Amino acid sequence: MICRIVVILLFSTLVLNGFGQNTNADTTLTAPIIKIPIDPIYDFTDFDYEDLEAFLDSLLTPESYFLASVSMGKRYFNFQSNADVFINAAQKFTYTPTIGYYHHSGFGVTANSYIVKDPQNINIYQYSISPSFDHLKDKNLATGFSLTKYFTKDSLPFYTTPLQNELYAYFTYRKWWFRPTVAMNYGWGSRSDYKERQEYITSLRLRLRGYTTINTKESIKDFSIITSVRHDFYWLKMFLKKDHFRFTPQLSLTSGTQQFGFNMSSNTYATIVRTNSNDLFNSENVVLNDKIKFQPLSVTMFLRTEYSIGKFFIQPQLIFDYYIPANSKNFNTIGFVNAGFMF
Repeated sequence: MICRIVVILLFSTLVLNGFGQNTNADTTLTAPIIKIPIDPIYDFTDFDYEDLEAFLDSLLTPESYFLASVSMGKRYFNFQSNADVFINAAQKFTYTPTIGYYHHSGFGVTANSYIVKDPQNINIYQYSISPSFDHLKDKNLATGFSLTKYFTKDSLPFYTTPLQNELYAYFTYRKWWFRPTVAMNYGWGSRSDYKERQEYITSLRLRLRGYTTINTKESIKDFSIITSVRHDFYWLKMFLKKDHFRFTPQLSLTSGTQQFGFNMSSNTYATIVRTNSNDLFNSENVVLNDKIKFQPLSVTMFLRTEYSIGKFFIQPQLIFDYYIPANSKNFNTIGFVNAGFMF
């Protein structure tokens, strides 16, 4: 009973933070999509070992399935101001619907749309599609990669990165109690997209040093490496016979170049055996750098929860982020709620 009360309180707190948090996240300047397989590890539960063993087997068995979900939360967008050389951040409520199909062989494809609620209407400002492959049959090491193509609406009143292509790969060691993961992301774009966003880019770079330079031969690319450790705690049959609850704390360090900022995806689910997307650089004061140099960018603590019953799941999460390059407002929090069906 005490365990159930604690779970309800934790879950309710994260749900309320997902909808009401005064977040400090920049939707268009976040780190790459981080895809981390959700591996079952069991440490304490109110139920017997046979239940856990059967649940473990079901998670590790490759299956084909469809996924449909939507993520909701508040973020900051960087808008141009006619009266100021600097870009101003404004908080907006956003939605990210997601659909995907994943084959038991490891191949899959995911499609997202990114929606922001303007004062006048609902603005679908970006779409993405991501073919992927995950090798999850090895009990010691999980690995995979994906290629994401972004399609961004023209003439937006806020900044979006000119990086429209992202190649992502990850490696997770699964035998330790803490699961270490190393992920790499490489993004690139076109010269025409860069020119369309040049004023935004210049203004965001001014935040770092107060001055900037324009390099006409600048390469339209960014690269990052994310290292993280996490652990999954599971409770089976919390309220019903076929439900379960998962709590996952995770600590991440992101390093890389930050010329343009990566695209991002706010959908956090990944299915039982597949992937997670993380929001990083949750800062109202995100900056860009006109020099290509590899440096620490963000230290982030994630508190994720998931309640699943049958085909339905709901996933509140709370994120604490320290964005290193900013001169002020380095520490921020952000909340999201993701819900959907897997069938």
